[in-house]
Amino acid sequence: MYRVFEALDELVTIVEEARGVPMTSSCVVPRGDMLELLDDVRDALPREVDDAQDVLDKRDELIDKARAESDAMVNGARAEADSAVTEANEEAQRMLEDARARAEQIMADAHAEAERMVAAGQAEYQNLVERSRAESERMIEAGRAAYERAVEEGRHEQSRLVSQTEVVQAAHAESARIVDEAHAEADRQRVDCDAYVDGKLAEFSELLSTTLRTVDSGRNHLRTPPGAGSRTPLYDFQP
Repeated sequence: MYRVFEALDELVTIVEEARGVPMTSSCVVPRGDMLELLDDVRDALPREVDDAQDVLDKRDELIDKARAESDAMVNGARAEADSAVTEANEEAQRMLEDARARAEQIMADAHAEAERMVAAGQAEYQNLVERSRAESERMIEAGRAAYERAVEEGRHEQSRLVSQTEVVQAAHAESARIVDEAHAEADRQRVDCDAYVDGKLAEFSELLSTTLRTVDSGRNHLRTPPGAGSRTPLYDFQP
């Protein structure tokens, strides 16, 4: 195939370099070289080109044959399609019947299961109701017992608190009495103490008076000249 393009290039070169004919657009080319290159082109062309030419020559015959074969194939395809459609319709009808039968069976099973579950639910409901009633009664009884126990404990606690209140009141009264007695005893002791202190102060005052008289007598005696009058004792102390 490469030789074809090479020969064509050489033909173009020969034509371009050929000597022109004056006053015309023609040219003079070497016949032998041209024929040799054309033979090379013919030899280099593949056999498929000849086959293509044969096909072109027998075009109408091939087209008619192809049309006949296509019509036969179309008719066969239509027949097969009709047969397939018929079989598909039959299969679909059969599958539809099977589906209906299975659906009816499933519905029957579902109804039976639903009835069984409803019955079981009702039984469970009754059981739960009975258990709830028993539990509620038990809780009510327990609540009543707890209430009564709490009331009783409250009463005992109230009595205890009341008794404690009386004890507290008695304790307050006793403490007030003790405080009053303590104040009275303190007042009595204060009076006794004041009397004792007053007595002691009176005795001390008397002692001071006697001492002062004795001191005055001694001073007077010291002031008297010797030999005057009778001698008196130096100290006149009388307790």
